[in-house]
Amino acid sequence: MKKRRKKKSKKGISNLTNTILSILKKERNKSFNYKQIAAILSVNDASSRNQIIKTLAKLTAREEIEQIDRGKFKAILTTEYNTGIFDASSRGNGYIISDDFEEDIFIASNNTNKALHGDEVEFYTYKRKHRGKQEGEITNILNRAKTEYVGTIQIQEKKNFAFVVCDSNKMYKDIFVPINKINKAEDGDKVLVKLADWPEKADSPYGKVIKVLGKPGEHSTEIHAILAEYGLPLEFPHDVEKYVNNLDISITPEEIKKRRDMRKDLTFTIDPKDAKDFDDALSFKVLNNGLFEIGIHIADVSHYVKPDTILDNEAYERATSIYLVDRVVPMLPERLSNGACSLRPHEEKYTFSAVFTMNDNCDIKDQWFGRTVTYSDARFAYEEAQAVIENNSKFLIISNKDQKPQINTTIPQEVSLTDKEYNTEVDIAEAILVLDRLAKKMRARRMREGAISFDKVEVKFNLDDDANPVGVFFKTSRDANKLIEEFMLLANRKVSEFIGKQTPKKTFVYRVHDEPDESKLAQLQTVVGRFGHKLNFKDKASVSSSLNNLLKDVVGKKEQNLVDTLTIRTMSKAEYTTQNIGHYGLSFEYYSHFTSPIRRYPDVMAHRLLQHYLDGNKSVNEDIYEEKCRHSSDMENLATKAERESIKYMQIRFMQDHQDEEFLGVISGVTDWGIYVEIVSNKCEGMVSVRDMKDDHYYFNQDQYVMVGKKTDQTYQLGDEVVVKVKNTDLVKKHLDFFLVGKPE
Repeated sequence: MKKRRKKKSKKGISNLTNTILSILKKERNKSFNYKQIAAILSVNDASSRNQIIKTLAKLTAREEIEQIDRGKFKAILTTEYNTGIFDASSRGNGYIISDDFEEDIFIASNNTNKALHGDEVEFYTYKRKHRGKQEGEITNILNRAKTEYVGTIQIQEKKNFAFVVCDSNKMYKDIFVPINKINKAEDGDKVLVKLADWPEKADSPYGKVIKVLGKPGEHSTEIHAILAEYGLPLEFPHDVEKYVNNLDISITPEEIKKRRDMRKDLTFTIDPKDAKDFDDALSFKVLNNGLFEIGIHIADVSHYVKPDTILDNEAYERATSIYLVDRVVPMLPERLSNGACSLRPHEEKYTFSAVFTMNDNCDIKDQWFGRTVTYSDARFAYEEAQAVIENNSKFLIISNKDQKPQINTTIPQEVSLTDKEYNTEVDIAEAILVLDRLAKKMRARRMREGAISFDKVEVKFNLDDDANPVGVFFKTSRDANKLIEEFMLLANRKVSEFIGKQTPKKTFVYRVHDEPDESKLAQLQTVVGRFGHKLNFKDKASVSSSLNNLLKDVVGKKEQNLVDTLTIRTMSKAEYTTQNIGHYGLSFEYYSHFTSPIRRYPDVMAHRLLQHYLDGNKSVNEDIYEEKCRHSSDMENLATKAERESIKYMQIRFMQDHQDEEFLGVISGVTDWGIYVEIVSNKCEGMVSVRDMKDDHYYFNQDQYVMVGKKTDQTYQLGDEVVVKVKNTDLVKKHLDFFLVGKPE
């Protein structure tokens, strides 16, 4: 009896129908024949080709694709395509944020189509939902958010290649680097790698090392890595430095004649004690009619930074100075930022000024804008000006000119810039006191009109000569800070109002701030309600008033920093635009940035536009300036992220030396993977993993944002005080992990 031959089983191409549809939809403006599809799938046997032919016929019969020419097929577009920004997770899946949808669209890891975090993508949505959320698939990458990444290189010498493991947990793929493109990096180095390609069948993108940053964990390496991660510059190009060094920065009689000469007016600066770039100065004069003439004088950066020069191009690309924890990365080279443009004491400077005549009730009687030349009579640190204010708390201006007011002019040694006690001039001390009184009145008026008072505590570090953190202190805004703030706000508001109210409409650069999102306000109420606070959502005025009351009520309480942070998060982001919608937080109908051109490019644009219109010229092209506004907002956001990351890095370095100590903290976040705790004494934030909470089995109650123990019903929720110890400090990943000791007795 003959044995029957077994038929060879034909192995089909898995998921072929969806794969072909995906190919045709991705390149939906092109047509493909079966050979081209086979090539894309890297198959060339007869069986596979026959499967492709049959599947194409089946899809055509189902009218999911069409045959537009003999053997040439194209997708039938019954799907509506949308665009959005992909927000990736470390697992490779993520969500798309799109203006076309109220809720974010879930994208599974196998539907990302090689999109990376922040990419602008094209996508379509499925009819089905993922855990109650709309689900979709990315069909095309319209714009890569970034192509350069910071990470640690792992060299596989025997295999002639390397991988870069990226620092960012949003980068879910390691980057493959051929051995001939590692740029002399050594195994374990921190590097900057540039994406080159991502082949169709490759699991990881390909790249090349463009810069070796150093050894992970070293201070200079980590600071440079923060800048590199966000594509921010460290040094100025040689040709820019050369251009600046050749600039004529002298004060000439010819230029002075073109300006209002205010060198004889009493003028001074008040800045942080470690500042070198003095953007602004105030002048003060009592007129014969009893009114005050107050000049707000701003460095005339636009005199030196001319349009369409390499210096202007560099300033525009940077758009802002970056204030890291141990250094400033300036927008302008030092010869300008700390030299020619800085309003240093006892030096003549070119300035752009807003001069106001006002009475003691802060009513503006006259205003003037234009280019000036000024001379600063004195420089004060905020602490010195604060001493003048505090030492003369009962000061009243005396109208009788023959009666000299009794003013304490002493600057104590502990706050003096010279480290010695000294006495300032009586006229300057009196000017500071009058300006302080006017500033308090202007601030009170703003609050009555609906402005919101954000006085969030800033974390600062005392560093030794090697940039090691030896102490933490908190920077708060006091009367001297608020004095300068109010007069800068006045100049910014009045400049934008001056242009904004003109007809016909003129293009200008506004700083706008939209109203807060109602859903975020509701979330804020849920959290602050646990501490006994209540918000009023009746109308715009009620919201502003109740937010101010909330911020005032929490001062000095355990939940202050948490509430301050959450309240700021409910606010819309301020941004630059040519379309004025007002500034919600300041309660201004018109607002711009005019007062800091040394460190902000939008202020340079505001100076140029103001002079352009003062000269009687017509409105400039709105589209060009809107694009410049968008770029400035983007760069501001990147700089803010870098600044925050540098603070986080320094906090972790600081906590490395406090491994065995117990700290009182406040729970600042609750998630299903653990709780976040902010230490009260130094504002360092770290995470307690739910896996390390071993006294019970805890689960996350999402509705209440609380962690609950199954056996004991022990709860941990936002705002609770807890005691923690340091478990791990990771400088490379910038992670701080805590052990939970428990709740305080």
